Amino acid sequence: MLCAVQKVRLSEEAGYRYGVVLLVAFVAVVFFIVSPERPASRAIGLVLTVTMLVVVVVTGRGGAIMRETTAAVAAVLALGVAVAVALDGVPTWVGSALGIILVGGTIAELVVGLGRMLRVRGVTVQAVAGALAVYLLLGLLCSLIVTVAARAGSGTFFAEGTDGSQSQHVYFSFTTMTTTGYGDLTPATSFGRAIAVVAMLVGQIYLVTIIGLLVGNLRRARTT
Repeated sequence: MLCAVQKVRLSEEAGYRYGVVLLVAFVAVVFFIVSPERPASRAIGLVLTVTMLVVVVVTGRGGAIMRETTAAVAAVLALGVAVAVALDGVPTWVGSALGIILVGGTIAELVVGLGRMLRVRGVTVQAVAGALAVYLLLGLLCSLIVTVAARAGSGTFFAEGTDGSQSQHVYFSFTTMTTTGYGDLTPATSFGRAIAVVAMLVGQIYLVTIIGLLVGNLRRARTT
């Protein structure tokens, strides 16, 4: 009986590979920055977001039915919209709106998986990697919200007289979250400024509290 429990515990621990999630999230962010705004690029971007969701669901060690159902639904939705976007069948902001749902779902699933992992193993390098992946995904989520607001709204999103490109939206989101604030892109609307304020608050609070606490606990765990 004891051996069986230990095997289950080891199996659960073996499933947490959030370093892989961090790598996929990093690749996705870089892709959204460097890729041109073309139908094929938008389709690849959607495929990447689905890949992140699938990796997170599998890594999080949830129930098998939940993992398979989530992966299947996400794949079908993204495949349909990816084809439509690739064929210019839908506006750009529709694909970004789906991206918001997928990335938001990925963040939620990742947070649940991290909570489960912390209860089982405590603070580890994998936990810190997962928390960093959440931070990258929050920045990506912010950029998708900016894209939808810029493409679907009336008037220009930025005070510089432009709606900005996908690359600029990612750049704006991360410079805002990190409060780097270069000042070359500033929101022109009240909604845009609200997005910027929320991004700044979430970004700084997350880094100072969540990441800070995890790194501090990891250091203490390694010195004891």
